Amino acid sequence: MKILQIHKFFDFRGSGPEVYIPELMRRLEARGHEVHIFSTRSQNDRPTKDRDYFVTRYSLDRREGLFKDTQKAVNFIWNKEAKESLRKMLWDIKPDAIHLHNIYHHLSSSILSVIREYGAVCVQTLHDYKLACPNYKMYTQDALCERCKGGKYYQAVLHQCLFNGRIPNILAAFEMGMTKLVQSYERTVHKFICPSNFMLNKMREWGEPPGKLIYIPNPVDIPSRISAERDTSPYVYIGRLYPEKGVELIIRAIARISEAKLKIAGEGHERNRLEILAQTIAPGRIEFLGYQTGESLNALRSTARALLVPSLWYENAPLTALEALANGVPVIGSDIGGIPELISDGLSGLIAKPNKIDSWIEAICQMQTYTSDQRKAMGDAGREFVSKNMNWDKHLDDLIKIYQG
Repeated sequence: MKILQIHKFFDFRGSGPEVYIPELMRRLEARGHEVHIFSTRSQNDRPTKDRDYFVTRYSLDRREGLFKDTQKAVNFIWNKEAKESLRKMLWDIKPDAIHLHNIYHHLSSSILSVIREYGAVCVQTLHDYKLACPNYKMYTQDALCERCKGGKYYQAVLHQCLFNGRIPNILAAFEMGMTKLVQSYERTVHKFICPSNFMLNKMREWGEPPGKLIYIPNPVDIPSRISAERDTSPYVYIGRLYPEKGVELIIRAIARISEAKLKIAGEGHERNRLEILAQTIAPGRIEFLGYQTGESLNALRSTARALLVPSLWYENAPLTALEALANGVPVIGSDIGGIPELISDGLSGLIAKPNKIDSWIEAICQMQTYTSDQRKAMGDAGREFVSKNMNWDKHLDDLIKIYQG
């Protein structure tokens, strides 16, 4: 089969979709399929034969003058360049199936009309909540938010859910209202792939067509061997340093458990504030490592006492938790979104209440009471779970069935 993947970025970023999509393409090609990618253009793009079809990437997080900002606003709503370039690509390569990922803000819903016109099977993986929520997280002003439910997208303007300033949020609300009014996604996509049952149920609750929603869990690479140094390092957090990730919560929890230590791998605009907090309330016990990748990241994860996932938002199916489980490391995660679907409480990890410090202290203290062998047994249970349910072979089999219509 010829399969076209479409995502707004194709460079070396550390977030879930940018890790998943290149690996998906590689594994599909290993099975004998011809795979292509359509995206925006960046100096840091991964090598690809399809780069000539890529379109201009705009910086949406800064002002660049009236003319450039107006141009960005127009493309935010309707990217004509993306529409025409994709049309040419479709008729040049003639894919049998099209797999959408995140296209909002950069490629825009303009490309959906071209996909309908072309007529191939089209699926979309819902990596976040953009199909329903203008800011894609259902989280704003440091709290869960479902104010836009029922088409009340003006709430994104009232609460400035995406950007600072009224005009960018007006654009986002208008774009969301427009796509829902004409059902752009719903008329184009044959199946929406939900990586968690929570996501599937939430989309159904927000009015998406149940018959088009299908649960296919995210895959993870299962190492052939687990580290001999397992359970020799402190607790670990891996991810972005943003408010919705709940990092402050675990810093405060660790501070109240005198013998506990924590390593934090990741970057984000909260880093400086969180470092100051850690130095103040838990001096010498919390280490910030910055962005990690490759062998250093794997060594950090595979030797941890446990991975902490303290999310405050409706986390979908975090790759960092899957990778820890695959490496035989127990996970302590928030009871929110799709996280509890990955952890069997007391068997492969522990569940704590989101944003409840006493619950997190209790969970970490409970993990502390276990012997090393008991923690390794929990890790083994998690590894068995993901090996059976989240392996790449099963994931590819499920996807190809959908691609074939």
